[in-house]
Amino acid sequence: MDAIQQHMIDSYRAAQHGELPPPLPGRHDWAVARDIRDRRRFAAVMAGLPARRRWRTALRELVTHDHGHRSTPPDGPTPPDSSTPPGGSGRSGV
Repeated sequence: MDAIQQHMIDSYRAAQHGELPPPLPGRHDWAVARDIRDRRRFAAVMAGLPARRRWRTALRELVTHDHGHRSTPPDGPTPPDSSTPPGGSGRSGV
């Protein structure tokens, strides 16, 4: 049984008892997500950690394991590619 079918049964039962029908499925999803976020931020503050953090920054730290430090400056020169010989396309005799 999916959420819509369950909602239909609950609405029927509420009508039989003269009560208000339940809210539609998914009606309060965003409010629940905000409550979870607020609770995590509060727990972080209580633990002495920064309350906000961007998801991309956290994901980059998890994937690269360098904790946000770059080995080269962002605007620094790009080293030449050593796999292609100078002045050639990498193909010989074609």
